[in-house]
Amino acid sequence: MNKILLKRNKAPIGFSVSGKTCAAAFFLLFEVMNAQKTGNTKPASDSAKTKVLEEVVVVGYGTQKRKDITGSVASVPKDRLQNLPVTNITQALQGTTAGLSIVTGSSVPGSTGSIRVRGVNSLAAGTDPLIVIDGSPFSGSLNDINTRDIESIEILKDASATAIYGTRGTNGVILVTTKRGKTGVPSISYSVSSSIDDIAHKLKPMGPDAYVQKYADYMKARNLAQTSVLPNQSEIDNYNKGITTDWLKEVTQPGNTDEHSLSVYGGTENVKYYVSGNYLNQEGVIKGYQFHRFNFRTNLDVNVTKWLKTGVSFFYVNNNYSGGRANLLYATAMSPYSVPYKDNGEYNIFPMNPELLYTNPLLGLATDRMSVAKNLSGNAYMEIKPGLKGLTFKILSSYALNTNAYGSYTGRKANDNVGNAYKSNNQYDDWTVESILTYNRDFEKHHVDATFLYGAYEWKGDTTWASGVGFFTDDYSYNNIGAATSKNAGSNAFRRSQISQMGRVNYSYDSRYSLSLTVRRDGASQFGANTNKFAVFPGMAVGWNINNESFLKQVSWMDQLKLRFSLGETGNPGIPQYGTLTTLGTVLYPFSGNVLTGTYLGGIGNADLKWETTRTANLGLDFTFLNHRINGTVEVYKSKTRDLLMWRNIPNITGTGSILDNIGKLENKGLDFTLNTVNIKTENFKWETGLNFSTFRNKIVQLYGDGKDDIANGWFIGQSLGAVYTYKMVGIWQQGEDPSKWDPTAKPGDIKFADTNGDGKITPEDRVIQGKNLPDWTGGITNTFTYKNVSLSIFIQTAQGLMRGNNDISYGDEIGRRNIPQEVGYWTPENKSNDFPSLAYTNTRGYWFPRDASYVRLKDIRLSYAFSPAVLEKIKIQSLMIYVAGRNLYTWTKWIGWDPESNQAPRGSGDFNNNYPLVRNFAVGLNITL
Repeated sequence: MNKILLKRNKAPIGFSVSGKTCAAAFFLLFEVMNAQKTGNTKPASDSAKTKVLEEVVVVGYGTQKRKDITGSVASVPKDRLQNLPVTNITQALQGTTAGLSIVTGSSVPGSTGSIRVRGVNSLAAGTDPLIVIDGSPFSGSLNDINTRDIESIEILKDASATAIYGTRGTNGVILVTTKRGKTGVPSISYSVSSSIDDIAHKLKPMGPDAYVQKYADYMKARNLAQTSVLPNQSEIDNYNKGITTDWLKEVTQPGNTDEHSLSVYGGTENVKYYVSGNYLNQEGVIKGYQFHRFNFRTNLDVNVTKWLKTGVSFFYVNNNYSGGRANLLYATAMSPYSVPYKDNGEYNIFPMNPELLYTNPLLGLATDRMSVAKNLSGNAYMEIKPGLKGLTFKILSSYALNTNAYGSYTGRKANDNVGNAYKSNNQYDDWTVESILTYNRDFEKHHVDATFLYGAYEWKGDTTWASGVGFFTDDYSYNNIGAATSKNAGSNAFRRSQISQMGRVNYSYDSRYSLSLTVRRDGASQFGANTNKFAVFPGMAVGWNINNESFLKQVSWMDQLKLRFSLGETGNPGIPQYGTLTTLGTVLYPFSGNVLTGTYLGGIGNADLKWETTRTANLGLDFTFLNHRINGTVEVYKSKTRDLLMWRNIPNITGTGSILDNIGKLENKGLDFTLNTVNIKTENFKWETGLNFSTFRNKIVQLYGDGKDDIANGWFIGQSLGAVYTYKMVGIWQQGEDPSKWDPTAKPGDIKFADTNGDGKITPEDRVIQGKNLPDWTGGITNTFTYKNVSLSIFIQTAQGLMRGNNDISYGDEIGRRNIPQEVGYWTPENKSNDFPSLAYTNTRGYWFPRDASYVRLKDIRLSYAFSPAVLEKIKIQSLMIYVAGRNLYTWTKWIGWDPESNQAPRGSGDFNNNYPLVRNFAVGLNITL
């Protein structure tokens, strides 16, 4: 095992850390295994567990017993945060919680997925949920958080639960609680994992022989005389010499991920501390892609007196994405009869010369690229109990400083003797101050807790950038842009703020009836000076523990049966800073031999803008049966969003073509279902199953008030967001068929489209909605088998009923000038395909090639072994676990491409265009606590 780990670590830092520490860790493991052979191997009995109904759950600005919760609050299974080969929270959460949708977006090292809680509530404003860490809103990247620092994660889904966060919680809230110190002697925990990464599914391009045949078929399909075996002279030369290149092999490599986490925690009755550090080194499966992260956290809690408690949390992370990157998209397009290097060893810029459409996929490796993101954050609290029983006053403040530095330089040898440089520096900082007054008392059968808040928030940003083209030397890289012959620069800054007041009262009687009332008032600086700067958002919820009624007291198999209903409103201020103001832009123009600066109308402001408002109703049923052997939740919900913030077209005579306005309505409704069962439980064996299912329907109710659809944006009244609107393909025109009746220009091998409106011809009016890229339903199922100290967990995740255009099928006119995937065929007179068109087909109608993107994925398998406490006690170890795990092991799908999900939600980066594939990994790890 040591040999494998040492061999795989290529980076100098990774080798020095991973090699020695892994060797030491596994040497210790062998010592323990030896002790296990001679010691008492009988596992200790399970420690007494708090019953499910008495479990304390983190909610907004406090905690509640699960039996008293009236809103929709879901807890993420804690084992998803440990012992898995994941690099951030989104990877751990995907598919685990009903109502929580995570599209991973990409397996690019250091990337994070997009998170949605119960669908999409806006068209143009933000749709990301609020992340709250230890009570403070979090403004960094989810990459910043070490999953091993996390104690628990709760998802607030309905308006009653999220209303306490007002505008910031309109898209749901994710509450992250980190680990704190504990009373007792210091404990040291160390975790190490190492994984081997590979491409989960390879969409291989055609090989040399098939590529030659494709060109012959292309020329024949176009009725062109074929005078050479291949289209370009460089290809012909290599063909004659028998020289080929496996471009997919050239740009890929075995990936690897190594992670180390160390934490120290402990404390006395009055002082508790938790300190941790994390180092992650990830090398991607595409050459040049890498991610290094260093993370440090410290949490401190101090009981100053009996009535005063204070604490601080400090955390720092350095994310490094630097390094040039190969281009997978170009690699799959490149002719196999092309070579990456010239005779002198330099990169061949255009390997298919004189074809200039595609550059060398390896050119990115020659780019000097720096990309570093840092986050320095901290929060502090002071909690005072003034003497009145149940009354607590708390001041919570936080500050975060996020910086991003980016620089790139493409040298002259990789850019036709023209160096190209770019550099930018971005700084974002925000602060929060909240004063919180709580009152918590029990009066016989009555329980009351009240929370009141006043908060102030501010966000600031500053950006500078510069670019240059034309350098006489590559030595400067991006650090001396002033040396360029052509230069450009710019800067930007923004500031926005918000103040809030909130009140919440929770009441319960005799553990049977619960009531929660919440109201929050928010004011945001983005809005104009008119009366809409402030808005009020109320929420209410009721709960009924039916099992505590006298008529069910004798039903021994029923542990809990609780009915919940909630109704509330939240707001979304998701418009740009200064979005309500009329702005001016600047432009440079020549005049009389000089360059002058002019101004133009950048946009017309709207001082009457107000918040988007979402009203949500939620009905839920919680159940627990057979001494907690079966428990789960069923919830149905419906939300309506009004006053959507959208750009409305106005006459160009005003100086601009659009204005931001409150128009449009949106509706979501759905069902969440969670079920956990203990199927078998004996003295030595237990089989548990966790299942979740979610479905939601999204509908645009109104757009611009004129009853018309917005085809350009893909918005259709009465239809879901993400609608797939295009022509309906019914096959391929075959020889002998007559298309002249409704598609007179079509020829054999062209796509046959349906005349959906029955007018006898194919026109844009024949486009129809064929599906949507939002799934009909998603789900996940986890089966965990435990035999004595051995545990096996198998997790399967799925998304069904989604469709999207397939870019790997549609290559347009490029098809005669590029390679294509082996899985994508084409029509010929001899191969009468009814799925793929001829090479002569020109996609003049802009057909999307929509395909079913549903999938079922074996997401991960984990096998772990926890050593017996009786054995570990002899060598002074609290706990020791080893595990092996695999992730993204297999996908069942009809999709043709790298992955049905990975390109589904591009995040605005080049990684989407480069088709970074889904990655499969196999990991081995060890967790030890001293």
